[in-house]
Amino acid sequence: MPANLLLLGGTSEAYALAERLAGYPEWHLINSLAGRTTDPRLPAGETRIGGFGGVEGLVRYLKERSIRALIDATHPFAAQMGWNAAAACRLTGVPWLRLERPPWQPGPGDLWVRVATWSEAVAALRQLGSRRVLLAIGRQELAPFAALDDLWFLIRLVSPPDPKPEFAQAEWVYARGPFALDDERALLDAQRIDTILCKNSGGEATAAKLVAARERGIRVIMLERPARPQALAQATTVEAALNWIRALQTG
Repeated sequence: MPANLLLLGGTSEAYALAERLAGYPEWHLINSLAGRTTDPRLPAGETRIGGFGGVEGLVRYLKERSIRALIDATHPFAAQMGWNAAAACRLTGVPWLRLERPPWQPGPGDLWVRVATWSEAVAALRQLGSRRVLLAIGRQELAPFAALDDLWFLIRLVSPPDPKPEFAQAEWVYARGPFALDDERALLDAQRIDTILCKNSGGEATAAKLVAARERGIRVIMLERPARPQALAQATTVEAALNWIRALQTG
């Protein structure tokens, strides 16, 4: 009988891992998605959508479904889920792996301002004298920027927020990456963007905007990743995660 593996997903790495695990008859894959997008892309395998109800709820789920292993492949900024997963696995003894893409790093020619909080990001916009801003931070943290009436924002999201904050000057764009470099160049030029504000998500799907910004001397305000629990087992690639799973099978 296949063993149950819980994959906390939503990232491109999680989707890729789910596709690979579909070929492993020894495992029954259960994907978990947060449900924050209105039309989520469903991965291979069984899928549940929604939260667990904190650490206690996740502990209960791990026991009820007889989960043999857990892989936390959530977004780098889904820190609370990471802490809950770590605590639940320690309480139940379920082996767990953190699969996380490496963060972006600035290179020659990049004009980055690193910030740790949204209030620091607002202050950075003021200090830089920004006027036209590409806001690529997701749906959950838009409110602090809606009060900046003298700035114009190009707000790019996967799906519309609900409720939708009122911006004095903004254009809303709904699109899902990956974004091609030529398209990002054209977007920054057409909208006369002078600043990009984004999270340090890492990965290739949305990295093209950083290349286009470097080429144009556009400043980037980069929100650094929140702290997450230190996992005993960590991987930065799908192949490394598969190696961990194979080791569990033979261990």
